[in-house]
Amino acid sequence: MTQLKIGDKAPDFTAKDEQGNTVTLSDYKGKKLVLFFYPKASTPGCTAEACNLSENYERFKALGYDILGVSADSEKRQSNFKNKYDFPYPLLADEDKQVINAYGVWGPKKFMGREYDGIHRTTFIIDENGIIEDVILKVKTKAHTDQILA
Repeated sequence: MTQLKIGDKAPDFTAKDEQGNTVTLSDYKGKKLVLFFYPKASTPGCTAEACNLSENYERFKALGYDILGVSADSEKRQSNFKNKYDFPYPLLADEDKQVINAYGVWGPKKFMGREYDGIHRTTFIIDENGIIEDVILKVKTKAHTDQILA
């Protein structure tokens, strides 16, 4: 798992969002982007995190940030997740893990003594020029906005 660092160029990507629209990193050129990776749509931690970002969306917009969520869920699961909580930002359905692997967030995890491979909850803050400004590895799901805007 190669870990991207602050100052690295953010890997470009092309993926489909929950509505089947093609989204690329270059769509966000000239804007700051909060790119958050989460393990699974509609699970408690992911819901808390995504809702926290959603509730503070206007704060992000005022500071020039866009938000994009990514997991390996299908378009349908992402769409259900987004519609249920009315998220104002797109969710990428990265089923083939192209974006997940490009950002190095797939790897071994431990849960209740069991080891398995999965998505590490990680957020990348990408500046207007596509450079990684910050990497948040220890995401506080209920206070993620404060972590990002700190």
